[in-house]
Amino acid sequence: MTLKRFIAALVSAVLLLAGCMFSKDEDEPRSAGGSYTHINQETAKEMMAKDDGHVIVDVRRQLEYDEGHIPGAILIPNESIGTEKPAELPDLGQIILVYCRSGSRSRNAAQKLADMGYTNIYEFGGILDWTGEIEK
Repeated sequence: MTLKRFIAALVSAVLLLAGCMFSKDEDEPRSAGGSYTHINQETAKEMMAKDDGHVIVDVRRQLEYDEGHIPGAILIPNESIGTEKPAELPDLGQIILVYCRSGSRSRNAAQKLADMGYTNIYEFGGILDWTGEIEK
């Protein structure tokens, strides 16, 4: 095999592998860790109506949360989510519904939680688009 062919094959392999790092539903890069599910807000409302032990997680900052949040949501700022399980989320199998202001931080936080081993994460975007109740 010539050097040119080897380099071409190597570049093709890298591009193919890089393409696998993207979700089919969205253009957000995904890590090699766990995964989460993106749902629309109507589905999130239906899930919130069930008594199944779910938790709603607002990943905005304290000031944003204080200005208004979805009823029952707990605050775990995205910036505070690292590699250690948040104390507020002790059960890796619990249903976790994640949102932020516009959807960017919620996707990031959902992926970090998935990478820690949480298995039932549902990300539903931002409160800017929320048509349900908001409490202050």
